[in-house]
Amino acid sequence: MTAEFHTFAMDPADAPSILEPGRNCWRIEQADRMTVIIDAADYFAVVRQAILAARHTVYLIGWDFDTRVSLDHRADDGAPKVLGAFLEWVAENRPAVTIRLLKWDVGVLFALGRGSTPLFVLDWLTHRNVKLRLDGAHPRGSAHHQKIVVIDDALAFCGGIDITADRWDTREHLDLDPRRTRPTTRRLYGPWHDVTTAVSGPAAAALGDVARERWHRATGETLDPPPPVPPLWPDRLPVMVRDVPVAVARTVPAHGGQAEVREIERLYLDAIGAARRTLYMESQYFASRVIAEAIAERLAEAGGPEIVVVNPLTADGWLEETVMGGARAILLDRLGKADRDGRFRIYYPVAWKGTAVYVHAKVLIADDRLLRVGSSNLNNRSLGYDTECDLALEAGGAAVRAVIRGLRADLLGEHLAVEPEAVDAAMAAAGGSLIGAIEALRGPDRSLRPFEAPDCGPIQSELADSMTLDPESARPGALSRRLSRFRLPNVRRKGRASDRD
Repeated sequence: MTAEFHTFAMDPADAPSILEPGRNCWRIEQADRMTVIIDAADYFAVVRQAILAARHTVYLIGWDFDTRVSLDHRADDGAPKVLGAFLEWVAENRPAVTIRLLKWDVGVLFALGRGSTPLFVLDWLTHRNVKLRLDGAHPRGSAHHQKIVVIDDALAFCGGIDITADRWDTREHLDLDPRRTRPTTRRLYGPWHDVTTAVSGPAAAALGDVARERWHRATGETLDPPPPVPPLWPDRLPVMVRDVPVAVARTVPAHGGQAEVREIERLYLDAIGAARRTLYMESQYFASRVIAEAIAERLAEAGGPEIVVVNPLTADGWLEETVMGGARAILLDRLGKADRDGRFRIYYPVAWKGTAVYVHAKVLIADDRLLRVGSSNLNNRSLGYDTECDLALEAGGAAVRAVIRGLRADLLGEHLAVEPEAVDAAMAAAGGSLIGAIEALRGPDRSLRPFEAPDCGPIQSELADSMTLDPESARPGALSRRLSRFRLPNVRRKGRASDRD
């Protein structure tokens, strides 16, 4: 056994808790309300409405922000629709509100060039109540990758969606949508799938603490929590579940006296080990040896869980695809050898006319008992080299289990162009098989298609083998130590990856 994770032999409904503060999460706090927001069209509009309700503080903590993007095409409340003008308007018309934006300082990966706002565009946020800072408090080459918005410590969003260019899309994911345009060139971009969460109450305040801690590390400025405010929840945002404990899990690289935090890695491994029937994951990448080894262990078991991964067809950019695609191909070859009973599938979604839908979401659903949504991908950087933040909900009863099942059916229904009820019915008809349900519902138009890994060329092999662009840790010597522990047998060692976003 090469990867350390817990396994549970009993029925998931009776199993001990997966979440353990100090092991695979930082804190567990109560969420008065929680929901999952699928795709950026709804998310951008809800964030705009929430910021309009702020009384004291707004924190925007992210990999990137583009002040030129429109938040809500339909807004008619008199406030601007475009992010930069909107924030200036809020600062001018809500003088008690201070807005702080913390954006990754882009570092070495800026050369890869996707999504970053030119600094001169950000510089015109000049109102004294709008404070922009760049986050360079990380090891050379790593990324500040958290995607958090916190309003008054009463409402917070955490997930995979950056408020930047090329992210906006509706759940229809049309092949061509004239609203999906880049902010300057007005050129069209393709369909984009993404997921985030919203929480209120103490869970939101915990994310406020994450934001303030990160602001302090990046700027040296200590921020006090805002004064208490009445409950805040946008009226256009449905509530998925109420009064539930929510865990905050982080990745923080070792840097400048900061100890390394690998809660997210442990949560992935424990969730993989705990799954009894199904494990469903959406991720931008599939490039982590540690996670692949844990999956291989489960696939080698007799009667282990079915495991389904939804990925994009290709990474976004030549260098990303060269490295991440190479790592994915190598790991899938290993998993194919371990999959004794045909219990592993990896798919990519397509729109109605066959256009590949880019998957940027970062979701894990283990059976109907654990839901994790955040900024971390299934690659090495997310587990120890970049700053990440995820939220996790563990079912404590039948009602929450039904909600988690419903979300999985909703996500699959979007990809397969069917209603969630059709996913549930197909699973029932397939005897509870997730793979059987997907295969029964797959169609020739908008659907999920099996991913077939291409052969790795010499450039992919060299970049993957170097692991330079997808390191596991910032600790000296950590990479070689972990490789000796998590070596994949029977496969040429080429499997590391690239850029983040």
